[in-house]
Amino acid sequence: MPETNHTFVLAKRPDGKPDRDTFDLREEAVPEPGPGDALVRTLYLSVDPYMRGRMDAGESYAEPWAVGEPLQGGVVGEVVDSNGSGFETGDVVTGNLEWADYTTAPGSDLQPVDPDLAPISTALGVLGMPGRTAYFGTREVAQPRAGDTFVVTGAAGAVGSVAGQLASLAGARVVGFAGSDEKVDFLEDDLGFDVGINYETTDDYRAALEAAAPDGVDAYFDNVGGEITDAVFAQLNVDARVAICGQISLYNAEELPTGPRKLPTLIEKRARVEGFLVGDFAPRFEAATRKLGRWVSAGDLEYRETVTDGLENAPDAFLGLFEGENIGKQLVKVGERGETN
Repeated sequence: MPETNHTFVLAKRPDGKPDRDTFDLREEAVPEPGPGDALVRTLYLSVDPYMRGRMDAGESYAEPWAVGEPLQGGVVGEVVDSNGSGFETGDVVTGNLEWADYTTAPGSDLQPVDPDLAPISTALGVLGMPGRTAYFGTREVAQPRAGDTFVVTGAAGAVGSVAGQLASLAGARVVGFAGSDEKVDFLEDDLGFDVGINYETTDDYRAALEAAAPDGVDAYFDNVGGEITDAVFAQLNVDARVAICGQISLYNAEELPTGPRKLPTLIEKRARVEGFLVGDFAPRFEAATRKLGRWVSAGDLEYRETVTDGLENAPDAFLGLFEGENIGKQLVKVGERGETN
């Protein structure tokens, strides 16, 4: 085992869009596990859009990071030392850990990962937080039904790609917004979406949506917000359901735009708009993961991962989320199982 550990900390709070100066990579000794702890070597690190909110000092649904403190995210790792944690050396686990080569954590904060079920990276994607977010946001909030038209933004991302497929499994017609022709091809050819719309090359979102969804929108899974959501709201049908999962178009805004008021549309259409957090469904995580796993095993649920190599490149992987560089789940590969140095 090496003697040094590398950890990313929040160097400063960003003004608007973060950059590389927002992150500081520090070198320190590999930590020792305390009583009840495991020492975990990071294999895969997840970077996710919600982390942008944790870089600000203001109130949010996730506690802000302190300047100078380690960044945290979903990790799949290998236990390399255990001090009564309940795990054995060589076990693969997942948890919310530091952006680091090695992290200690109480065994109670870790969950086992079965390498025989699926590739271990999926514990951070389709069989992890993003997959469960799509599962509950689609089935519990947006509630697509057979014959409905379901629209999802950020459709080629980790959450949107699963949400659209779950709606299709429910019998809905699925329309997805994504940011490139490659992503649109991924939606239509690989995931089975009925229509993909490239928002980067579309001048009129409303006209594009009217063509893709001539019978209106019955259920909407919103990961993006902004002008696309304005266009979708204009197409909502009576009794439409809207699930607000994310608003990535606004995460780097220094001032939130007011924009046109959309509440009259909701009155006319008797639509329901509901924001949700996946953590609210925590008691049902295990059941959701089992269901998602069965769909993946049966070939009914496809997924893709964009993998960046090296912990030192984690900031670039994170920043790339806001440039639409990833297809599917964005991961950082940090180590290999069984490595000793």
